[in-house]
Amino acid sequence: MYIPREPENMKDLFYKALSFYGLEEITGEQHNPEILAMFAEIGHDWVQDDETSWCSAFISYLCKQLEYERSGELTARSWLKIGKELTKPEIGCIVVLWRGSVNSWKGHVGFYVNHDSRYVYILGGNQDNSVCVKRYPKNKVLGYRKLKKL
Repeated sequence: MYIPREPENMKDLFYKALSFYGLEEITGEQHNPEILAMFAEIGHDWVQDDETSWCSAFISYLCKQLEYERSGELTARSWLKIGKELTKPEIGCIVVLWRGSVNSWKGHVGFYVNHDSRYVYILGGNQDNSVCVKRYPKNKVLGYRKLKKL
């Protein structure tokens, strides 16, 4: 897997996300305490299971830890209102995708790693129930965002 050496922006945030690579949900009635702690840290301590979608919580948690602006919401599309819109993605920027339909409230959010002619590669939480890099069709991208330090 290709891991960039020096992203131009948000590199501390991107590398902090990489440090969680492999963190995963626990199948069954048990729940990963690290994932539950992320929800609690960002003000959503009512979440008591790791099956609740946590891609946005993962990004918010990292942003809070490293003092970046953040949405604070659990919906992936809430990140479309945070930071500066980018017309061309940069390594480590936020990528927001639609899920279900382009007009629904559902989505996914993670960090941009790379792309090819058909796919965008994203480092994120709740991807196959873990923190990993996964590819998504480019036509599902709603936007790229660059966050700033507080």
